Amino acid sequence: MRRGLLPLALFVAAIVVGYAVQQLIAVDRQGASEETVTIDSRAVGQPLNTTVVVPADAPAEGDRSLLVFLHGRGGDEGSELDDAFFGALAGLGSRAPIVAFPAGGDHSYWHDRADGDWGRYVVREVIPEVVRRYGIDRRRVAIGGISMGGFGAYDMARLNPGRFCAVAGHSPALWRRVGETAPGAFDDADDFARHDVIGAARANPDTFGDGQLWLDAGDEDPFRPGDDAMATALGDRVTAKTWPGGHDDDYWNEHWPDYARFYARALARC
Repeated sequence: MRRGLLPLALFVAAIVVGYAVQQLIAVDRQGASEETVTIDSRAVGQPLNTTVVVPADAPAEGDRSLLVFLHGRGGDEGSELDDAFFGALAGLGSRAPIVAFPAGGDHSYWHDRADGDWGRYVVREVIPEVVRRYGIDRRRVAIGGISMGGFGAYDMARLNPGRFCAVAGHSPALWRRVGETAPGAFDDADDFARHDVIGAARANPDTFGDGQLWLDAGDEDPFRPGDDAMATALGDRVTAKTWPGGHDDDYWNEHWPDYARFYARALARC
């Protein structure tokens, strides 16, 4: 293992344990319904589940918006379904979007790579299917995610400019160079170069489309060097926040209301 990766590996292990414990706790959905959509993905070569949450006060079909939210490493389509999320969603009232949580494998990092086209799976398979089934306005789609999912959100926006009303990374797993990356995040140096979102932002901050951009991280987050580099590269294109905390559920759960308000405002302006 390269020097400097052990602390990061310990953070990843802690996140995985946190996800497992979370599944054992009863959740107050505050009137929202929760359904599973199974997609037999050609892009990845296997059937994969997407959890779809319909808020209690969701608008009528045809006037709905969609948030696609990508889980972190070691998570799954149910990882973010806790009281903090449902409480934040309920707080939006009739402004709340339909929320889709796709399964992204243990460490796909949500990009097209040797074991499957994970980015294409989300953009070309998950989103169209959820839009069709739930009567969503296809023009009003936002994408975001936590850690690995935050990287994936920015990478998909880069490759599909203009597709999303909003793009957000919450403690995104971003690295400035290939030598900093966690094991399994990329196939090799060429794979990293093809999906170097910080490099893309430095070359052209508008490469992520004209939707609203968000990036936040805790002041003790191990991904801060990459996240700060991304925020600097994006400049005034991004709303960047640094709050107290680390790379864990306590930090994300505290800020779900901030995330929900950001997505709701952006989707209303689409």
